[in-house]
Amino acid sequence: MVSDVSTGDPMKPVCLNCARRTVSPRSVSKYDGLKGYLKFRGSFTSLVKLPFAKMDGIIGDNLPMSAYHEESWWSNSPSNVHARSWLEAGWEVQEVNLKEKYVAFRKVRNVPLRKSTSEIKKPFTPVHVRPIRRKEPSKTKISKLYARIKNLERQRTAMPTFRGSFKPKPKHEKSLFKSDKKPQ
Repeated sequence: MVSDVSTGDPMKPVCLNCARRTVSPRSVSKYDGLKGYLKFRGSFTSLVKLPFAKMDGIIGDNLPMSAYHEESWWSNSPSNVHARSWLEAGWEVQEVNLKEKYVAFRKVRNVPLRKSTSEIKKPFTPVHVRPIRRKEPSKTKISKLYARIKNLERQRTAMPTFRGSFKPKPKHEKSLFKSDKKPQ
């Protein structure tokens, strides 16, 4: 908890996550997914035909009902939020087919996927990494493992081996009743 970021009042605590959102709010449009998709497709094609169902998946929500019924919704007007997303990505709507429920976008300009940084000032130098050295196990660990192996070998040799399917009775059964008397 930190003091309130907006007022600076130390008596009004705010969680760090809320403070981060207050200082740097992130405005995300519903159609940013479509914008990113079209930017990506723009690197290797100039025409994209998208069914409405696929557009629903790309934006992560359903298109409004007017998109299914009115061609004017698909106009390339930058005043519309949805149209601004494909225009900023460098695409325009070429064709809309409301019967078959698809829209075709045409690339009008190249937009880079990421903003390119200014010139590189220094050549790339990789970070120094120490080689991994395998640790040798301590003498104590080695002796404990050796003792454990020896104990397992002793147990194996101490157990009597019987031929066939005969199994000796466990000690607690031998002490419970004699072999000539059976429990009822």
